[in-house]
Amino acid sequence: MERLAISERSVPVEEMPEAGDRRWRLIGWASIVMSAVMVAASLTAYGFYRSINGSITRDNVDDQLNADRPPKLDNSLNILLIGSDSREGANRQFGADQGGGSDTTILMHISPGGERAIGISFPRDSMVRIPECRKKDGTRVPPSFGQLNWAYSYAGPACTWNLIEDLTKIRIDHYVEIDMAGFIKVVDALGGVEICVPKAVNDPKADLVLKKGRQIVDGRKAVGYVRTRTGGLGDGSDLSRIKRQQAFMGSVVTKATSGDLLKDPAKTYAFLKAVAGAVKVDDRLTLNTMQRLARSLQGMSAGKVTFVTVPVQPYPPDRNRVQINQAQAKPLFDAIRQDNELPKAPPPPSSAQPAARPDQTRVVVLNGTTTQGLAQRTADGLKDKGFQIVQVGSRRRSAGKPTQILYGQGAERQAAALAQAVPGVRPEPYAKAKPGLVYLVIGKGGVRLQGSGTPLPKIAGERRADADPCADTV
Repeated sequence: MERLAISERSVPVEEMPEAGDRRWRLIGWASIVMSAVMVAASLTAYGFYRSINGSITRDNVDDQLNADRPPKLDNSLNILLIGSDSREGANRQFGADQGGGSDTTILMHISPGGERAIGISFPRDSMVRIPECRKKDGTRVPPSFGQLNWAYSYAGPACTWNLIEDLTKIRIDHYVEIDMAGFIKVVDALGGVEICVPKAVNDPKADLVLKKGRQIVDGRKAVGYVRTRTGGLGDGSDLSRIKRQQAFMGSVVTKATSGDLLKDPAKTYAFLKAVAGAVKVDDRLTLNTMQRLARSLQGMSAGKVTFVTVPVQPYPPDRNRVQINQAQAKPLFDAIRQDNELPKAPPPPSSAQPAARPDQTRVVVLNGTTTQGLAQRTADGLKDKGFQIVQVGSRRRSAGKPTQILYGQGAERQAAALAQAVPGVRPEPYAKAKPGLVYLVIGKGGVRLQGSGTPLPKIAGERRADADPCADTV
């Protein structure tokens, strides 16, 4: 095999500063909703579900969704998470109404069988094409070009739903919305959430005072933490703040899936009750649907939940705005759209030697496609399954060829082990391969791992929910 050219790298995400005073961005609710579903996986009593279910506000948006929606290609679940800036009811404490827009938009993708979840944040100030939308009264809002969060102001959550589907070509199954007052209640129901700040913070505008380092914050302080832009955290940009907010989301997921919460029925009930009273969902997210989702997520840990920001780039007409980098975002959207459950690998022929164990199998993963980071992501998935990854790189000479499993002398049983993890690819001997090694060359059509779906491209700045809150704190 020819010499390897190691060229895997992360995809850069441009960061643009934001000028002027902005409404504070509510975030963290995305992980709260996700956590609620995961915690609910341990609750099987129908009466318990009914009690929680009765507190949820439901909304019918079917007539507001556009007719030319993307087709459903897989068995995964895509939930649109929206943070509302409404100042109605209990939210009047946060000041006068400022347009009722959405300040947070996240597409939460849950793979078939609950193998993994990824939350994709869409910066509110991204300049996008907003498709035609319909209001509740049937009034049509013509297509336009503007900020991503304007869609909610035009025609509510259904308009944001139409926009994200049009932008990503990913079919959305449900939406969940939460407001600011609900956010505080949920954080408090968790007993507070751990954060970590690089230096002491005293921000009168956000009513926030924090000491340096690790600490547990209640709902009120959490609001200030995810709100502040003037307290010296980060560089003041919206994208910098998203990084901090994603760290907060990870802490919420970790707290909600911890043994301490799950072992205390009273705390679990209080948490779920707070979530149910704080959210609004589409009426297709029924009690039965939530129960099926909870069962599918049983056993998912915080380490299988990842948060990323959609790749963006500067918007030339306005330095305070960004636009989606379609070249970098498309591989991510494609992988999510095609993430389907794989059939079980067929048993090897009776005459074949038994496959080696993954921990006995040394693998070289090579990217023969133009999708950045695909080899590293695939290698990470194989490593999680116990395989020894000895090298990750690229093999551009394989462009246009299908994915291959090649093995060197003495590695037939190891190649069989890899074939079980990568269904649909038949191992082949390769004279130039190093003895004892197995090579996975990702080519045309990509690669899919048994039980894990399609590996996602690597996105700069991504964060696993179980990451240390003090890691890369901004």
